[in-house]
Amino acid sequence: MDKLLKSLEEFGPFLVHALDQLGDPRARERPDEEHWSLNEQLWHLADLEREGWLMRIERLLAEEQPALADFDGDALAKQRDYRTKDPYLALQRFRTARSASLARLRGVNARQWKRSGTLERVGPIALEDLPRRMREHDEAHRAEIEALLARPSGASGAAN
Repeated sequence: MDKLLKSLEEFGPFLVHALDQLGDPRARERPDEEHWSLNEQLWHLADLEREGWLMRIERLLAEEQPALADFDGDALAKQRDYRTKDPYLALQRFRTARSASLARLRGVNARQWKRSGTLERVGPIALEDLPRRMREHDEAHRAEIEALLARPSGASGAAN
């Protein structure tokens, strides 16, 4: 589990590097209409970390068999207008929330890892399942962000 938590910790520095490399306004450029910009991804990651992962961790630790809501990232991106927000603020919020998630997970004992609930659209889930799911989600975004970083500067993308 320590190796898994370490990989979750390393995602923040990767995002810092990505934003440093692209900067603003390039971080707001979408590669096309179907893929998010770095800015949109940062806001999604920040909101998911705070309102998804951290909330699920807290509820699994505090409640007996909680019913955990799904996180509709696409709907929130539109509702909260991620495209117009500050990418540096998103990065700060992500890093703060990820630190809180990791602190909670590092304080979990063997019995607590087995605490479980039901995740909407997934089914039964134990606390011990969350770090793996978090890493899989991080890795999917890492691949998308690496593709953004590989695009030549000034490459035409979708309009903002």
